[in-house]
Amino acid sequence: MLHAGGDDGVPIREVAEMTAGSRERKSLMFKTWADWRRRTWLVAAGVILGALLAATPALSASVPSRPAATGEPVARTANGMVRGLAKGAVDEFLGIPYAAPPVGALRWRPPHPTASWPGVRDAARFASDCAQSAGPFGQASSSEDCLYLNVYTPSHRQAASRSPVMVWIHGGGLHSGAGDIYDPTALVEDGVTVVTINYRLGALGFLAHPALADAHGQSGDYGLIDQQAALRWVQRNISGFGADPHNVTIFGESAGGLSVLAQLASPQARGLFQRAIVESGSYNLTQSTVAAAEASGKAFAVKAGCVDQTAACLRHLPVSTILADQAGQYLPNINTDLLPQSLETAFATGHFNRVPIINGTNHDEWRLFVASSELAGQRVTAANYQAMISSTLGVPAAQASDIAAKYPLTAYASPSLALSAVGTDAVFACPALTIDQSASRSVPTFAYEFNDQNAPENFFPPVSFPYGAPHASELQYLLDLPKAPFPGALSARQQQLAAVMKTYWTNVAERGLPTSPGTPFWPPFDSRTQQLQSLIPPTPHVETGFANSHKCPFWAALQGGAA
Repeated sequence: MLHAGGDDGVPIREVAEMTAGSRERKSLMFKTWADWRRRTWLVAAGVILGALLAATPALSASVPSRPAATGEPVARTANGMVRGLAKGAVDEFLGIPYAAPPVGALRWRPPHPTASWPGVRDAARFASDCAQSAGPFGQASSSEDCLYLNVYTPSHRQAASRSPVMVWIHGGGLHSGAGDIYDPTALVEDGVTVVTINYRLGALGFLAHPALADAHGQSGDYGLIDQQAALRWVQRNISGFGADPHNVTIFGESAGGLSVLAQLASPQARGLFQRAIVESGSYNLTQSTVAAAEASGKAFAVKAGCVDQTAACLRHLPVSTILADQAGQYLPNINTDLLPQSLETAFATGHFNRVPIINGTNHDEWRLFVASSELAGQRVTAANYQAMISSTLGVPAAQASDIAAKYPLTAYASPSLALSAVGTDAVFACPALTIDQSASRSVPTFAYEFNDQNAPENFFPPVSFPYGAPHASELQYLLDLPKAPFPGALSARQQQLAAVMKTYWTNVAERGLPTSPGTPFWPPFDSRTQQLQSLIPPTPHVETGFANSHKCPFWAALQGGAA
């Protein structure tokens, strides 16, 4: 079993906090953690792990200095000094390399160490985004020199104190996005250090091909390996920014949430983080075998002009050719060292890195994708409803007919909303429930459903139906989106919800529990009661009807029948 902390999944920091602090906090923690405190040898495990953590190489704890000549913060990394920007309560260090540029002979290889630099490196501007086509979730880029991260840390802190770390893994379908389109200032003002990262995308990040295989016969998943390289950078360097390398939370949305699940399931990520937050990331729980992924890679090679199927040809392809020919989805594939089994299997069997988890989904996830199709000219109608179900879920016509009967058009205001309900339940909601049920058997798991029916839509213009609480709509409640195509303002009630959500997220980063005095209690998920936190303005509350409202018993039976 993989874990960080005791075998019951309790991080060692929580053991200390259970025996210290106010009476109110101890009372709250006892209620929430009772099931994980029963084995007394956890304390002994904590002593052992504490000694191991103390031996981990890292920079000495410090806070960024401010030379009088510039007034800008300067911090030390293992590769040299960096000078950032002072922005009120937050110090920003932008465009710091965490690996060598993966270009030329390093394309489609695990990331190599970055070179050191003399003097003080400027860290006042973002580096290049990883190569991608333009879209609502990312800017066009042709750069492969993109393995950089950004550090945002509180500007005023006691020299002896170290803030918790939150590492943000961006979404974008693993083919678009970048760390610089998210501004975590509001989280940092709550006392955490936030790191946003870039990682290789699309074919450059996830192409599997036999010519690229390592000594173990594995290829693909380079973007996931990049993420781990960034997390190792945090372990080595974040002390120089006044933060705690032994209190790291990874969090991400959509493809970033899927990446968080992959890191939870990866033996190679063990010990790199102590908490995990998954936002709308449970949409792909069954990964391809490396053989299937490499078959797709061979087809890509032919399309791109590498009929000889050689690594030399692939590594000489222009970036423009790769972007033009990377049709279809690129997803993680099973990889013996990195991802030994599918995510669903890893969580079902308990073979994952055992840390406290927040896992959630949005009430109307699939409306964003139906809107995208409508904006592209493919509108859902009564006539094509069943065909759209078939193409959306990749199921035969007979099964699409059964699904349409369960989601009849008469039950919805429009065919678009009917298809949205199908996609939401099948692709996001019920797989998220599967993760909740599996993970909660091993670790403290806190499940949520974001359900603000009036959330501003930041990424697409209006369509023929209301967006409700679609995919990615929770982002604006946690992070600022300075590059969003359609920025929107939160109402007073929505701002109240946003404040509670930020507190939940930073509480988890601090101590593994979302609830604190002054916030609505968020109970851990239990398969018997299936309590989730409904994130609805102005005040979240507990719900228990998630499985039935999203017809999860139907989807479980359908999946069982298909198997």
